[in-house]
Amino acid sequence: MLNPRPIIVFEQDRAVLASLQFALALEGYRVVDGESRATDPAGAACLIIEQRRHADTGLRLLDRLRARGLRAPAILLATNPPAATKSQAIEAGAILVEKPLLGDRLTQVLHHLCDTQVAA
Repeated sequence: MLNPRPIIVFEQDRAVLASLQFALALEGYRVVDGESRATDPAGAACLIIEQRRHADTGLRLLDRLRARGLRAPAILLATNPPAATKSQAIEAGAILVEKPLLGDRLTQVLHHLCDTQVAA
């Protein structure tokens, strides 16, 4: 059984967000836009955060969410991440999934994270 709590996606590119929402809905997930002011990440089953953000980075956003007490598992999406980003993602407890999103790596990670939470 998939976790009934939403996957919250912090992606500023609306086309990429729509694509993720569609693809993950086909896998049975409920995907919520993390950029919406109405979204409360406190109830998230998992966070998906794009590393490249307009005025910030995904890792800094994750740090702020963690400082607020949010402990949901996190996936960091990054294109061609340098070694420093990879090590910072590990230190932050996030799983790095490299873009472009080819194959089913993202859904494999989500299944692992969400199945682990439901079983706990």
